[in-house]
Amino acid sequence: MVSGFSEALLLEAERHAAWGAAQLDALTQFLPDGPWTADLPSCLYRQGGLELRVAVLGTYDMEEQSWMWGWANPGLRGTEVVALTTAVERYGRAHGIPELTADVLPLSGFDDPRHAAELLAFTGMGVAEAPGYIGVPAGPATQVYFLPDDTRVPRAGLDPVALPRTLLTGAGLIGHAPRQVVGGYFDHHGVPQRVEGERIVAELPGGDAVEVDFDAHGRIAGISVKAGG
Repeated sequence: MVSGFSEALLLEAERHAAWGAAQLDALTQFLPDGPWTADLPSCLYRQGGLELRVAVLGTYDMEEQSWMWGWANPGLRGTEVVALTTAVERYGRAHGIPELTADVLPLSGFDDPRHAAELLAFTGMGVAEAPGYIGVPAGPATQVYFLPDDTRVPRAGLDPVALPRTLLTGAGLIGHAPRQVVGGYFDHHGVPQRVEGERIVAELPGGDAVEVDFDAHGRIAGISVKAGG
């Protein structure tokens, strides 16, 4: 499903898997149900009576089975509504991730092109450090993806009680590099961590320690929270 992506892209996506999945849940709960409209010159998105400032992350063409980044869209290039997402291209160039710098990516070779587009949207959200992404139909064959750029969107915090479930959910999202998932989650929340053999140990703000063990195949074998002294 994701084998057509570069190793660099998959590792980057995994860094955001755990916190990103939790953040998408927070965004879903925050957004009210209802039809949507957008005023791109004003960077405004409206849904169910709520108005948010947004940026255009990209679009997925269902007929062509291709993804176009917002910053590469000829009609939007250089405008304010894609200013936030130009960070994705800059990051891609700085870290050698080709999928983040190509204007258009053909996805027809994937087993599930739509899912591949979602992975690109997810990775773009993570790179831009946005509080989620919103994917909505913009026509019979087009899906447009927005990044919220509004401080009112709640940020999913680190919950020690839910931490094992959060890490396991993230590790199962892509299933390529669980160590990246765990390390990326703690990095996102600014939690100090260290590697001890086949284990990652993180020191939580309250003094507790989280120990995440991995098996010989790199999969998460156990997660425990040790009370601080």
